[in-house]
Amino acid sequence: MSAARSLTGHRLFWPLVVLLALLAANVVYRPGFLAVELKDGHLYGSLVDIVRLSAPLILVALGMSLVIATGGIDLSVGSVVAVSGAVACLYLSEQPDQNALGAVGTALALAFGVALLLGAWNGVLVAVVGIQPIIATLILMVAGRGLAQLVTSGQIITVNSGPYRTIGVGHLLTLPFAIVVALAVTLVVALLTRRTALGMMIEAVGGNAEASRLAGVRSRRITLLVYVVSAACAAVAGFMMTANVSSADGNAAGLWVELDAILAVVIGGTALTGGRFHLGGTVVGALIIQTLTTSVYAMNIDPQTSLLFKAVVVIAVCLIQAPAFRARFRRRRAAPPAPTPAGQQKEQVSA
Repeated sequence: MSAARSLTGHRLFWPLVVLLALLAANVVYRPGFLAVELKDGHLYGSLVDIVRLSAPLILVALGMSLVIATGGIDLSVGSVVAVSGAVACLYLSEQPDQNALGAVGTALALAFGVALLLGAWNGVLVAVVGIQPIIATLILMVAGRGLAQLVTSGQIITVNSGPYRTIGVGHLLTLPFAIVVALAVTLVVALLTRRTALGMMIEAVGGNAEASRLAGVRSRRITLLVYVVSAACAAVAGFMMTANVSSADGNAAGLWVELDAILAVVIGGTALTGGRFHLGGTVVGALIIQTLTTSVYAMNIDPQTSLLFKAVVVIAVCLIQAPAFRARFRRRRAAPPAPTPAGQQKEQVSA
């Protein structure tokens, strides 16, 4: 009994149950859903596609986890995705040889540098100026989308670069390249935050910024750092999204990805109040959201009701993993039945 209770109490138990339930529903609808085949040295299948399409969201959600752990929020990641993709595609579109590795490397470096500046801007507004995170990042959320439109001149920039397209749809060691990149970034973030003191300092800032400052933690630097890391992760996600379609749309690229990232973080068990964060749960949360999106399209659910269906599932996930909700549900199940009027009368007579 205690083993089962400890298992169900693990923070990843319910998100994994929901993920498996979604996969099972897809199997019922399409029996060959779990089939994975190796063709021309590359893995193909619905499961592979879900993980590949989840890669950009995983990256954005990882950065969002660190920001939320400090007690902040980053609403500008969608705009950073659009700006980074727009800058990279604009530079490539102006090159005579778009397949040259030097041109692709320069485009990525330039766009990545712009994203770091945008992240530093958010960090300065929050950590130095003292603006509330939701307001500071909302500024860049609006202005960044306009900046992306300015970079693209309001047009869709198309590129014809094989090396750049590899970021979104290429393969490495039989796996889609996007999965390899997402896995590598996840491992790096996990090592830096769980094998060094950085993760503890981030959680200390989120738990109590003033107490951590008095304890010797440079809370402003930590806050600035997490916003820069969040922008860096969003930039890589922007490269994936634009490379996947070989074009940059300043208006549509990364639209509302910040909301999906926040949902992934919450589903993964990280509280929006700051403090402890769970990278593994964030990854599972991103997989749940992408699986849910894939299921909506695969089951031919009306697009007008797909968002409502998605919201219902997310609410259900958050409720079943909330300790207070589960405790109240257990108390109701364990409560003895109320005595009947006849039973009360017998008790009075015996007394």
